[in-house]
Amino acid sequence: MTMHIPNRYHWIPALAAILLLAGCATNPVTGERDFVLMSEQQELALGAQYHEQLMEQRYDAYDDPELQEYTSRLGQRLARKSHRPDIDYTFTVVDSPEVNAFALPGGYIYMTRGIMAYFNSEAEFAGVLGHELGHVTARHSVRQQSAATASSFLGNILLATTDAGAGAANLFQTVQLAAIRGYGREQELQADRLGAEYLARTGYDPEEMLGVVGILADQEAYERQRAKAEGREPGGYHGLFSTHPENDKRLQEVIRAAKKYAPEDPQPAGREAYLERIDGMTFGPSASQGAVVDGEFLHLELDAALKAPAQWTIDNQPQRVLFVAPDDAAALQVTLGKADTGAQPRRLLEERIGQAELERGRRFEANGLSGYTGIIRGRTEQGPRILRHVVLIKDGRPWYFVATSRDTAEFDRFDDRFLDIAGSLTSLTAAQERAAQPLKIKVVRADANTTYRGLARDVKGVEDAANRLRLLNGDWPDGEPEAGQLVKTLTR
Repeated sequence: MTMHIPNRYHWIPALAAILLLAGCATNPVTGERDFVLMSEQQELALGAQYHEQLMEQRYDAYDDPELQEYTSRLGQRLARKSHRPDIDYTFTVVDSPEVNAFALPGGYIYMTRGIMAYFNSEAEFAGVLGHELGHVTARHSVRQQSAATASSFLGNILLATTDAGAGAANLFQTVQLAAIRGYGREQELQADRLGAEYLARTGYDPEEMLGVVGILADQEAYERQRAKAEGREPGGYHGLFSTHPENDKRLQEVIRAAKKYAPEDPQPAGREAYLERIDGMTFGPSASQGAVVDGEFLHLELDAALKAPAQWTIDNQPQRVLFVAPDDAAALQVTLGKADTGAQPRRLLEERIGQAELERGRRFEANGLSGYTGIIRGRTEQGPRILRHVVLIKDGRPWYFVATSRDTAEFDRFDDRFLDIAGSLTSLTAAQERAAQPLKIKVVRADANTTYRGLARDVKGVEDAANRLRLLNGDWPDGEPEAGQLVKTLTR
């Protein structure tokens, strides 16, 4: 279809052409011209800004200086063999149970402790570090940002010329989400190729990449099964494993092509050295993140417990906890306010809802805690909405509960459940304290009688523990430990 552009917009195609010409730069990896809208200095400055935002808004660094130093040292070895060896790289292990790794512009590379639990050698760890280095050296995030900037800029011009107006695009969110979720098949494959190359140039066998990708593919397949059974969204490393590496001929080709960079006698994979490094590392939620155990949310540092109604699920997120009814028919969100405000519950709730009119306002007490509750009515794009608000003060800190039903006509059916959840807020019992203790990785040496089912008997509070141990050790779905080898298990 041919679109006629009115005369007053005649300059827009020319502006687009100027942007394209001005935004061309040589890619450090391919030597070809890329569309980018920033210099390397701008990239470095942007990376520093995004790193600060990310660590303020989403993650904390994992509190293990020796593991942080080890990760940085290994990352720097790989970086010196990369296509951009002169960047001042920053490698950070973040305190998250998520199974992920990602990179931001300017050489900022992140490993969750969640993904590190699944590596079984230094070479596997180096392979994923190299993959994320590949995203930086090939400037994937910069190209993503440039595309978003150009689209936003031209889109805003078009909107402005039609008097529609537009807000500035949140490019930090664009780049952050792309980095964490992945960049698409072609760029991920390129990062795999570069990771294998950097692995080989550093002295490892590049085929270690196939091993670790296989382990992460198994983890994602298992996670999909569990998520489906539990009625939740699955998580995983970039989510790109549409087929297992054993069947992915293209992946095998790009990784094996890196053998030309490998020494004739590659260095050992470093299985025992790596496992000794992560012995004692937290697995799953930490004490500061809370845990979901048998239908309850338990938080050690806050000395708090909340109970879900039967058949409801609990989604423990970094900044909130969600209680979700079957079929997503209703949901309740829990967040925390600032401690020691001195304000009364009613005033806190009124400040929370702003100009909205509070209905059915009344005092709300639970387990010796003082609070206030009421409902407000509003309208969204999906139609009218009723929200139940509750605030409770525990240990001088306000807990905010906001709940609604998908169908407004069913609000009253769920309202008692909303109040039950808020009213369940209490301090931990001794049994709950024990159940909320974080899991730790424990490395043991297998003997001739060691089995995953036997190890699983000592892992308390973990469903399907034997299969989870197989995944952690690269033996899923039916492998068993070999006598004499180090094996990861879990303990509290």
